[in-house]
Amino acid sequence: MEDFPCHLIRCVLSPPNLTILTSSCRNFSIIAHIDHGKSTLADRSLTGTIDKKGKGNQQFLDKLKVERDRGITDENLTPHSMIHTYNGQRYLLNLIDTPGHVDFSWEVSRSLAACQGALLLVDATQGVQAQSLSVFHVAKDRGLEIVPILNKIDLPAAQPNLIAAQMHSTFDITPDPDPILRISAKTGLGVEAVLKAIIERVPPPQILSEGKGERGGEGRFKGFLFDSSYDRYRGVISLVSVQSGVLRKGDKIQSHHTRKRYDVIDLGIMSPEEVSTESLREGQVGYVTCNMKESSEAHIGDTLHRVGELVDPMPGFKPSKAMVYAGVFPVDSNDFPKLEESIKRLTLTDRSVTISRESSTALGQGCRLGFLGTLHMDVFRQRLEDEYDASIIVTAPTVPYKVVYKDKKEKFVSNPTDFPDVLDSSGKVKEVQEPIVTASIIVPEEYLGEMMDLCFTHRATAMDHRYLDSSGRILLTAVLPLSEIVTDFFDKLKSRSSGFASFDYEDAGYQASNLVKMSFLLNSKPVDALALIVHRSAEQEVGRLWVKKLHKVIPRQLFEVPIQAAVGNKIVARETLSAVRADVTAGLYGGHYERKLKHLNNQKESKKKMKRIGNVDLPQEAFFDILSTKNR
Repeated sequence: MEDFPCHLIRCVLSPPNLTILTSSCRNFSIIAHIDHGKSTLADRSLTGTIDKKGKGNQQFLDKLKVERDRGITDENLTPHSMIHTYNGQRYLLNLIDTPGHVDFSWEVSRSLAACQGALLLVDATQGVQAQSLSVFHVAKDRGLEIVPILNKIDLPAAQPNLIAAQMHSTFDITPDPDPILRISAKTGLGVEAVLKAIIERVPPPQILSEGKGERGGEGRFKGFLFDSSYDRYRGVISLVSVQSGVLRKGDKIQSHHTRKRYDVIDLGIMSPEEVSTESLREGQVGYVTCNMKESSEAHIGDTLHRVGELVDPMPGFKPSKAMVYAGVFPVDSNDFPKLEESIKRLTLTDRSVTISRESSTALGQGCRLGFLGTLHMDVFRQRLEDEYDASIIVTAPTVPYKVVYKDKKEKFVSNPTDFPDVLDSSGKVKEVQEPIVTASIIVPEEYLGEMMDLCFTHRATAMDHRYLDSSGRILLTAVLPLSEIVTDFFDKLKSRSSGFASFDYEDAGYQASNLVKMSFLLNSKPVDALALIVHRSAEQEVGRLWVKKLHKVIPRQLFEVPIQAAVGNKIVARETLSAVRADVTAGLYGGHYERKLKHLNNQKESKKKMKRIGNVDLPQEAFFDILSTKNR
C-alpha cells in the first residue's frame, strides 16, 4: 500500500475546466463474476478509499442497499472518472460500471458500447466462472481490448499458477510473454500495474469526424446516450459518451430519436460522486442534466446533437426484452394505490421492467411485471420492501410463450390465465412455442454426472462438454427451456455440485413444445392466481406436488373440501381436506338413540348444503407458502 499513488485520492479536487486530450482518455469496464472483487478493485484504483489494513471499503460502485447486501452490481450503470499521471502526462480514466450477473446482460451490452477496453478479473481461488466467460465473448465481439487480471493472490487458498493456465486455455491468451496481471485489490498489491496496463493497452476513443460545428474550430457535438437515472428534484440524468465535438452548459441539444429539444443545465464527470465541469469533450464520459422531466424520453442508444447541426446517428440498441413475468399484489388490498405508485417510482430508475395492471379473484388488484430474470425480479422485490416498505405477494414466475394460430396469427402469453386451451376440439391453435436458452455450466469433473442428470430432468437437449484445463474443470453446454430454470434450477445446481458449479445462459429463440395449462380447484371452483403452464410430461408430478402443498396450508372448513389439479377437463391429482366435525350430541343426556341420530342427520344435511354454496378462502399466509419459488 505504501507505493499506492496518493494523488488518486485528490482526483476529485481537479479543476473543473481541466482539458484532457482525447488521446489521453481511456474508457474501460470490468468483467467479473459475482464476488470476484470488481467493486474492491474499483474502489482501490479509482478512489483510494481502502486504508493500509484493507478496511474502509466505501463501495462507490454499489450504492443501493440491495447491492451491498447481496454483493452484486445491479442495473444502475454509473461511470467513475479519475485523473492519473503517467510518465509526466495526465490521463483521464473512465470506468463504466458493468453488472456481473446473467440477468443484467442488457446492461452489460449498454456499458460495453461506451468502452474501448475491459479488465477481465478472475478470482485466484475460484477460477474461471460461466458468467465471466459469457461477458468475455460479448466484449471480444465488440472489438474491446482485454486486460486479464488474477485477483486475490494473497489468500491462502489461492492457486495463481493453476488459474492462470486455466485463463490461458479458456480465453485463448498467449502465455509468452504472460500478459496476466497478478494483484490483490484488498491489499493494493499490483494495483499500480493495472493503471499502467489501462493506459498502455486500452486504445483511446476513436474520434468521429462530423465536420465543423457552429463554433468554428470544434467538430459537431455527437453524444451517445447509454444509460439514464431519475432524480426527483432534477429530473432525468443522462449518462453520455461524447463521440465528437464539445458540450457546454447552456447549449441547446436535440434527441435524434424523438426530435425533442432541451437546454443543458448541468454536466460533469463522476469522480466518484458528481463533479460539475464547464464542458464534456470528445472521448469523455459523463452526466448531463437538462429540462427532461420524463424518463421515457431518454431512449437508450439515442444520439444527442446540437440544435441545427445534423449528425449521423449511432447504431441504436434493441429494447430490453422481459424474460420472466410475475404478478405483484399487496397483502392488504387497500394498499394497492400505494403499491402502484411505489412501482412506478422504482421503474423510473429501472426502465427494463414492464408494467401492466392485473386483477385476481383470490388476491384482488395488482400489477403484472416483466423482468430480465429471476435475480432481477428478486432484487426489484427487495427494493420495494427496503425503499418503500411494501408488503407484497409475488406469484410464481412465468415466461412469455408464443401461441401460433392456424390463421398464422401469433400471440405472446405471459399470464397463465390467458393461456389458450390447446386441447380444445375446435383446433384454432396450431402450436405453442416456448423460449429456450443456451446454458453454460462450469463444474469440477467429479460432479459432471450430477449436472448431466439435472439437465436431463429439466428437458435439456444438445448437451456437450469439454475440458477447460488439466485441473479437471469441465464446460458443459446444453439447450434448456427457460421455464425450467426460472424456478429452482439454480438452487439444485448449487446443491448437487456442493456449490462449485457456475451457471450462465443466453437467449436462443423459441421452439415448439407440448405445453398445457394446469388449473387448481378448491371445492370445484378454480383459483386463478394458482394457474400454471406445464409440459405434458410433467403434469402428473407437478399436479400431485401442488395439491399436497395446498392440502397442508389450507385451513379445514366445516365441510369436506376436494383439492384438485386439472388439465382441461381431466383431473390429474386430488387431495381431500376433511371437514371440521362439531360434536352436536355433546349436550344430550339420556333418551333414545334416535334422538342423537336426528341431530347427526341434521348436521350431515347442513354440511351438504354448505359444500354446495360455500366458498373456500385461501388465506394470505397460504399464498406466501404456495407461491414461494424456494419450495417449488
